[in-house]
Amino acid sequence: MSLLPPLLPSALVAGCALLFAVAPAAAQRGGGGGGRADAGQGTGAPTDSSAAGRSSAAARGRAIAALAESAPVPTHHTVNVRGQSIAYTAYAGMLPMRNEQTDAVEGGMYYVAYLKDGADPGKRPITFTFNGGPGSATVWLHLGAFGPKHVKLLSDGSAPPPPYTFDDNPYTLLDQTDLVFLDPIGTGYSRATTPEIGQKFWGLDEDIRSVGEFIRLYLTRFDRMGSPKFLAGESYGTTRAAGLSGWLADQGIALNGVVLLSTVLDFQASSQARGNDLGYVNFIPTYAATAWYHKKLPADLQNLSIEQVTAQAEKWAMNDYANALMKGSRLTAAERKATGDQLARFTALAADVIEQNDLRVSLGTFDAELLRDRHETVGRLDGRFTGFAPTAGGRGGAGGVGDPSEVSIRNTFTPVLTDYNRRELNYKNEDVYYILGGGIGRWNYPQNQYATVSPNLERAFAKNPYMRLFVAEGYYDAATPYFAVEHTLSHLSVDPKVAKNNITTSRFTAGHMMYIDETSMKKLRGDLSKFYDSAVTQQAIMP
Repeated sequence: MSLLPPLLPSALVAGCALLFAVAPAAAQRGGGGGGRADAGQGTGAPTDSSAAGRSSAAARGRAIAALAESAPVPTHHTVNVRGQSIAYTAYAGMLPMRNEQTDAVEGGMYYVAYLKDGADPGKRPITFTFNGGPGSATVWLHLGAFGPKHVKLLSDGSAPPPPYTFDDNPYTLLDQTDLVFLDPIGTGYSRATTPEIGQKFWGLDEDIRSVGEFIRLYLTRFDRMGSPKFLAGESYGTTRAAGLSGWLADQGIALNGVVLLSTVLDFQASSQARGNDLGYVNFIPTYAATAWYHKKLPADLQNLSIEQVTAQAEKWAMNDYANALMKGSRLTAAERKATGDQLARFTALAADVIEQNDLRVSLGTFDAELLRDRHETVGRLDGRFTGFAPTAGGRGGAGGVGDPSEVSIRNTFTPVLTDYNRRELNYKNEDVYYILGGGIGRWNYPQNQYATVSPNLERAFAKNPYMRLFVAEGYYDAATPYFAVEHTLSHLSVDPKVAKNNITTSRFTAGHMMYIDETSMKKLRGDLSKFYDSAVTQQAIMP
């Protein structure tokens, strides 16, 4: 089942290319914290209306509730970070998600927290971290970017030969902040007590409320309300983080900072839907960057740097290209030809492909056509990755095994995560760990409008002008194209003085997961070191 809302929004979110197909999950035996329980029903699975089925479902619900109420499992470790040895305690466990009226446990949300030993919890920063999907567990940021351990990859982010393993992460944030990696309901080990209750967690607003409640409960239960507080999200996790910034502010929980990697705040900005030319405009710099990387651009552009090429593409896209699309059928023949020629120049696609697509090249068409002469397709998450396309097919289509950038990355993280949970964290759970899809049902978006969390972020800044925002963008990321992010940020209704002093953007010669590239990860860690220092120790300029 595709995680696309019905009617108009299905077209809206498709352009953002964040969503993945999921399938019903089979029941698994499992437990947590050293125990065992029949707690592993896939929350997207069909229900059994028989008496035996109801009894079994009730037992699974009770097991999930019991896991959610269990104490977390502590383990003790050390890691060397930037010249210092840090002793820390990891806690793996769940927090209960309760019904607001009845107080009944309706789900358990799995998390792993890393706390520096001996630190003052009243002064020590704490960061709540999550990936996106929706339907993705927080394995990528956990074992790829910010946790004390990371999956061993090659320096360019590609996979080494199996078997895969993990080692110390020299770029972990643990020297500056405690870390809580959480899996929303239906991802990782997190489960609703019944499939029907799962629908309360699966949607734009539903997800923000449930993750917000997790954060509120964690801060309360473990006496961290006085800590400097941060959120960090990637992909749809940036949608969640921005949404949470407003939701938490409404609950009186002010944030010191929000970190967004590969961002989507307003889905219209990157939706390549009929009638929404903005999405096509905002993809042009990403197309140009990807064509430049594969050495497909004309010589005068190819000889420029990536920064120079994309600057030219941005200027043309915002001006001549946007104006041409606005004219529609009112374009003269000469104007249409000039637009097509320039589009071919910045995308390296054939003129007939551009004309057949009415000057509006979708991402799928671009990925299939750019390297058609090599029988290769281009990665969506990272345009530097390519995969063999065995059949040429028709225009705009190619064979292959899917997004080559996602296939390589997913294969390395999946087995390592299970091994890490059991051997390193001593969390003995035999449930399926839903890494990307499989555990959630249909995602609820607002109907007949583009999903956006910009108002939430605006509200957070209005209530707390000290909050800092860091946005990391990848040149080769076509899942969340950077120019769409820039468009959204430039249209935020935030006091200009606050925006100038509190919002920082940084661009990387990488894709969606810039942290798997070692050079980009070094840059990201340096940027975040300054960001955390400024958010904790310096005061923003008040309006």
